[in-house]
Amino acid sequence: MDLQTIYAEEITKSLDGILSYENIIKLIEKPRYASQGDIAFPCFTLAKILKKPPNKIANELATGFDHPMFEKVVADGPYVNGFFQKKLISKEVITSIIDQGEHYGSAQIGNGENITIDFSSPNIAKPFSMGHLRSTVIGNSLAHIFEKCGFKAVRINHLGDWGTQFGKLIVAYKLWGNEQRVKQNPIKELLSLYVEFHDEAEQQKHLEEEARIWFKKLEDGNAEATKLWEWFRSESLQEFSKIYGLLGITFDSYHGEAFYNDKMEKTIQLLKVQELLSSSDGAEVVHLDEYELPPCLLKKSDGATLYATRDLTAALYRQETYHFKKGIYVVGHEQSLHFKQVFLVLEKMGYSWAKNLVHVPFGFILKDGKKMSTRKGKVVLLEDVIGEAVSLAKKNIEVKNPGLQNKDKVAKQVAIGALIFHDLKNERLNNIEFSLQDMLKFEGETGPYVQYTHARACSILRKVHEAANLPFVGLDGDECWELIKLLMDFPNVIKKSMNLYEPSQIAKYLIDLSQEFNKYYGLVRILAEDAQKPQRIALVKSVTIVLDEGLRLLGIQAPQEM
Repeated sequence: MDLQTIYAEEITKSLDGILSYENIIKLIEKPRYASQGDIAFPCFTLAKILKKPPNKIANELATGFDHPMFEKVVADGPYVNGFFQKKLISKEVITSIIDQGEHYGSAQIGNGENITIDFSSPNIAKPFSMGHLRSTVIGNSLAHIFEKCGFKAVRINHLGDWGTQFGKLIVAYKLWGNEQRVKQNPIKELLSLYVEFHDEAEQQKHLEEEARIWFKKLEDGNAEATKLWEWFRSESLQEFSKIYGLLGITFDSYHGEAFYNDKMEKTIQLLKVQELLSSSDGAEVVHLDEYELPPCLLKKSDGATLYATRDLTAALYRQETYHFKKGIYVVGHEQSLHFKQVFLVLEKMGYSWAKNLVHVPFGFILKDGKKMSTRKGKVVLLEDVIGEAVSLAKKNIEVKNPGLQNKDKVAKQVAIGALIFHDLKNERLNNIEFSLQDMLKFEGETGPYVQYTHARACSILRKVHEAANLPFVGLDGDECWELIKLLMDFPNVIKKSMNLYEPSQIAKYLIDLSQEFNKYYGLVRILAEDAQKPQRIALVKSVTIVLDEGLRLLGIQAPQEM
């Protein structure tokens, strides 16, 4: 039930085509104060069209408004303010939530069509740092949100498993590596070798040339280079799988850069046949002058391919394999130009589906105001952060609820929920300063606060049994009205987060819902034995359903006890 749509339709009818429904829906807003109503339509735009005072137009529209979902509609200066029919609407909303359960808020916008989501994509032989968290959790949440809206999400981890860094790593391993040490602690040992290479290469310039030679050997299929590369890749994937297991994230494909090595020549040939390739100082490019963009470089003068060549090839492979309706790339904002170029090259090749490719950028996680750097060893390992978060969560549980069963399981759910929520409550384009202290706070606008609100509501339900079977006839008290309006808004929030590629819409909504529920909990004796008790219990049950589902869409679990 979308009362905003109903409101816009009624006003459209009254205006008899003077202003379109699409324009009216954009103008509708929420009154500043609850006493002014639940929904408002400003008449300033109409005043310009009709050459009449907005107050007079508001009076005329309010007088002619009549719909059973509205208790009254009044003119408030230049605004037409609507007051919803509380009891009727609360009945519809709560009944709908309890009947639909976890499916409340689902939509069939996607009609079961595929979308591909390219996210996480860490580099092989480097640790999974806090810097990788953003792409991973934003991408995972978007996959859930699009599935909620009726799409089938294909989750792709485009691993950074190729490139000159492997030449550097092979040289470092051959000079300073120890097989036993790498086997005991692969990622940390490989990172140490990578950092050592960069330190030494500043003094010994010949090391960079050696690295290029070894990467060329790898490209040419040299047995020793290939064996080392396969070993580094295998060890890395095992380490990554531990992190993904802790975060509860799965992928449908781990095809990384190396997968496209034998497919890129076909892409180059397609561009040649279409006469899109040009020569520039020995390199091969596609010019994008008509878009006022620099050329897209596809082959260096030495014949080496680049990221753009791989991403073009990957897009062609994914369309051929998955026939996607939309292809989403959750990659940092510093790659914005790269993706603009790749998408436009695909359009120039005549692929209409290229218009459905979307780059979803995000800001950095900063440490001391600076981007984390692997080559300088300035990284914070995600596994270490998770370990510390779990330890802190256990301590909190011991203090607040020492008798809790499954303490270890709940501590892990709370700790990981804290990390994910700290990221997703921020709009994705914002940079986030890394602060373990802030991430692991268990009060305020945090994941644990939302989880605790869910657990509190569940504890109320454990004390009663009648809610599930009794019909809900509605509540009309002011103390629960804001809470009911928020519950009603959940489907709209999901659609908005999908359209904006913005999980923070859901995270902020869950904070608002939790705060409103806790206010209600403080004002009302929910378990008081009176005629309204079953209605209040049904409201609490609805809150647990929406909080649980909202957290799931963010990739966070909702413990029933904390």
